[in-house]
Amino acid sequence: MTDSISIGADRGALSDVFAEPAWLAEHLNDPGVRIVEVDVSRAAYERGHIPGAVFWNAYADLHHADYSPLDRREFEDLLSRSGLAPNDTIVFYGYGHYLGFWLMKAYGHERALVMKGTREGWRDAGRSWTTDLPKPVTSSYTLPEAEATQLMSLAALQGTLGTGDPIILDVRSDAEFAGERFWPSGATEGAGRPGHIPGAVHLHADLLRTADGAFKNAAELRQLFQDHGVVPERSVVTYCTIGIRASEAALVLRYLLGYPDARVYDGSWAEWGTRSETPIET
Repeated sequence: MTDSISIGADRGALSDVFAEPAWLAEHLNDPGVRIVEVDVSRAAYERGHIPGAVFWNAYADLHHADYSPLDRREFEDLLSRSGLAPNDTIVFYGYGHYLGFWLMKAYGHERALVMKGTREGWRDAGRSWTTDLPKPVTSSYTLPEAEATQLMSLAALQGTLGTGDPIILDVRSDAEFAGERFWPSGATEGAGRPGHIPGAVHLHADLLRTADGAFKNAAELRQLFQDHGVVPERSVVTYCTIGIRASEAALVLRYLLGYPDARVYDGSWAEWGTRSETPIET
């Protein structure tokens, strides 16, 4: 699959992460290449999407109604309903593509990639685009038995509070971290308690990117994390609101910078901030 992967400035680090849109366009009819769009709403997908792409809703498909993440069996069911197989190369795109990628990697699916660029960029480049909804043939996806060590549960994270291990990295906006808003948009309907996890380090995910939306180079990223005390010698768990920005930050740490122990709390603030028993700082 080396011909499929983005070759960028950090060539070795990017080789197992990104797929170029041009390559994906050439492999749309390859039965071994599957495409998943991940977002928080189905509306944009139904207005148009990459042909063959199935849709995952980051709320309804990847979390329960109380915002807790899917367990292993439930994730297997989602993969099977989506018609995915263990040997497929799965390319994620859309607003929540990093979360889809991270979950697949965490559960042991090696051939997972993130499409470089946006869905709008794909469409505006004149590549194949459709409103036809695919009807995936249900598969029987069985995940590897190994523990998903790249994920962290609410209970496990609670058990580490006050120990300093792992570093808890909050990658939400300044307003969210300070407790000025619960949801990124500022919406109040269904909101829980605003604030942040006690002892968390704050680094806004937007700081990982340049003005044109690309990731900063490896030296800049490494310095940015180290300036916040996030060093390779320490374990780190990232969180945001529902795991999307957290997965982006963890991808940078693990796959671009080589941090050996980067995890995601994918329940994130939507779960933590709506529980009565979780401590909160503002």
